[in-house]
Amino acid sequence: MAPKFDPSSVVEVYVRATGGEVGAASALAPKIGPLGLSPKKIGEDIAKATAKDWKGLRVTCLLTVQNRQAKVSVIPSAAALVIKALKEPPRDRKKEKNIVHGGNLTIEDIIDIGRIMRSRSCAVTLAGTCKEILGTCVSVGCTVEHEDPRDVQTKIDEGEIEIPEE
Repeated sequence: MAPKFDPSSVVEVYVRATGGEVGAASALAPKIGPLGLSPKKIGEDIAKATAKDWKGLRVTCLLTVQNRQAKVSVIPSAAALVIKALKEPPRDRKKEKNIVHGGNLTIEDIIDIGRIMRSRSCAVTLAGTCKEILGTCVSVGCTVEHEDPRDVQTKIDEGEIEIPEE
């Protein structure tokens, strides 16, 4: 038989969820059930934590469980931050499919997102992190300073666009 679960230990669980929506309890049950928590209640907690800022966006949530109490914190991905920076209205996932994010961002927006993502980036400098974010902009389909993000990456390489050190 498995060893008895220690309720005072801190356990971290990562869950992908759509902001503002209560996910299926059946999807949460295998991760949260062994910790002695109700998947339905945790789903509602995640929905409450993501409803304000991340409505309609897929984000990773970190559940910190201690003494059978779960604390939800949102860990946004680069794509979620880029889509949020586009300031698009929240959409209904069930009705609108294959949405095109055809907005435009400024280089300041990219630097701000780069600062948020800096701790999780593989790049050595902030300029490298900003180039990673520009790659995400290519995937999302938006422009930066009314140009293709790949052209902005080239300008950063050539020194035409200055990115601060930190």
